[in-house]
Parts: sequence; structure tokens; C-alpha cells
Amino acid sequence: MHIAILTFDAFNELDSFIALGLLNRIKTPGWRVTLCCPTATVTSMNGVTVHAQSTLAEASGADAVLFGSGMKTRDIANDPGVMGQLRLDPSRQLVGAQCSGTLMLANLGLLNAVPACTDLTTRPWVQEAGVKVLNQPFYADGNVATAGGCLSSQYLAVWVIARLVGLDAARAAIDYVAPVGEKEEYVERALANITPYLPSVS
Repeated sequence: MHIAILTFDAFNELDSFIALGLLNRIKTPGWRVTLCCPTATVTSMNGVTVHAQSTLAEASGADAVLFGSGMKTRDIANDPGVMGQLRLDPSRQLVGAQCSGTLMLANLGLLNAVPACTDLTTRPWVQEAGVKVLNQPFYADGNVATAGGCLSSQYLAVWVIARLVGLDAARAAIDYVAPVGEKEEYVERALANITPYLPSVS
């Protein structure tokens, strides 16, 4: 099971690293979470350089793909050389994005008539792409999810865990990282945001 976190130059560390940390709470055999980059290294908006753990081509075959945001996302979203490498298919993959990453989903045609969440800066760009923007931190329609705000990366990660492993695993992952003395509040908030969008269990 491969989860690729798309991470580009000038990326927001909160988007990529919070998701990476939470998703790696899962220790089942074959579970693999990678920072997926277009080049061998990328540097964050605050000057942190990381090495790619997987390529954009590998993302096309991943079980789940998460788009983070960053200072250059609008340029990247309009770069056919980069975006053309992403051949994503929500019929066989979970696809999620937060903040300006939502613009990438829109430009890839993966939102269509689906409303989405994003940050306040990106909101007008996503609306220009013809997508209705919601005033909430998380929304999912089937296998496509979006989130708004840097710290909403926890909701995307917990959604992926719930979908691929189960709700108990998602609960355990967020409980582990939640602040002491506030664990119940954090867990319940996270689950309240994602459970309305999980498939019904018959």
C-alpha cells in the first residue's frame, strides 16, 4: 500500500510533514508513505531541503495521493510539463489535496462538479477554475477529498487511514499525536470531520 505525498519546491512543511508523520503511525506490512517530488530534492518555503522518496510517475500507481501546498503551487498547477506526469484515477486511487493543492486537482479535472475546500489565498483561483469553494476544513466525495488550512492536513491523513485501514486505526493515529490533556477533544474533532464522508458500512 503506497501513499504518495506530492511535495514541490517552496512547499509548506505543515502540509507534507504532518501527513507524513500521521500516516507513518500505521505499521502494517507493505504500508509505505513517501514524499513524492518532481526532482531529486525540493526546498520548502522556509528553506528546508528534503530528498524525494518517490517520483511523480510512481504517484500515478499509488493507492493514495495527497497534494500539499506551497508558495509556487499556482505556477506548478499551470505547468504542463509537471502536471502532465500525473495520471491519477479516483476510480482506483484515493486523491486528496489541501489549500493550494486543491488548485492542482481542479486543473487536472479531478473535481468537476465536486465542491472543495481550500485556504483563503487560493480560494479565488479555485473559484476561477469553476469549482465551488466550501467554508469548512474538510470535504470528500467518494475517493476525492480536499481540506482547507495548514493544520487540516491531519484530516486528510486520518481520512486516508480510515479508508485504507479502518476507523479504529485512524482513531489510534490521531490519539497518539494529540496533545496530552486534550486527546479526546482532538480525536473527536478529527473523526467528526471525516466520518460523514466515509462509505457506509452495511
